[in-house]
Amino acid sequence: MRRLSYQVLSLLLAIGAAYGGDVIDRIVATVNGYVILQSDWDDAVHFEAFVEGKPLGQITDQDRGRALDRLIDQELLREQTQGETPLPPADEVKQRVAELQSQHECTTPDAWRATLTTYGLDENSLKTRLAHDIATLRQVEARLRPTVQIDNHSIESYYRDEFLPKLKQSGAQEVPLAAVTGKIREILTEQKVNQLFTSWLQSLRAESKIHTSAPGSITPAPGGGQGQ
Repeated sequence: MRRLSYQVLSLLLAIGAAYGGDVIDRIVATVNGYVILQSDWDDAVHFEAFVEGKPLGQITDQDRGRALDRLIDQELLREQTQGETPLPPADEVKQRVAELQSQHECTTPDAWRATLTTYGLDENSLKTRLAHDIATLRQVEARLRPTVQIDNHSIESYYRDEFLPKLKQSGAQEVPLAAVTGKIREILTEQKVNQLFTSWLQSLRAESKIHTSAPGSITPAPGGGQGQ
């Protein structure tokens, strides 16, 4: 995402128009003074469609709105970490690339390159985006996971109300609680981290100055902080 301020970028675009230049980009949102351009948005839409395995012709207005929302959330998170996000190991990114190759049934280098080109991507840009997503997820986990405490009562309730009924439905043999306590604790921890993450983002949005010219792209957070 570009890091030009709203005022600087507006001035540059105005100068270009004054001298007869074609304006090939436009501001679609600002987040605390930083801009998100149409090209940023388009790139994000194509990337998310690729990761989801959705043909470009099937992208909906809702898909585009969600992509812009995530760009805004990424900027809010960047501000919280001051941009200091350590990159994940190359092997982890390589594994994710391999998963996407399998998902898109690309068994040859030519087929892989052709698929990337269809979505306006290349190998380097894809790896960069994947690395950023993995790094952000890790940072969120590092911030929120230590605050989560799962008690034995919650584990027992999940085992009784969720785990055992699913086992019976699948026809699998019942397993004792002690054998799956660790697994259930991890499931409940992930659920709680997701809840905390959603609440955190809502708080960040409420405290921020967010403006967008893209209709339907932002779900207002309680307490304001956003505007059209």
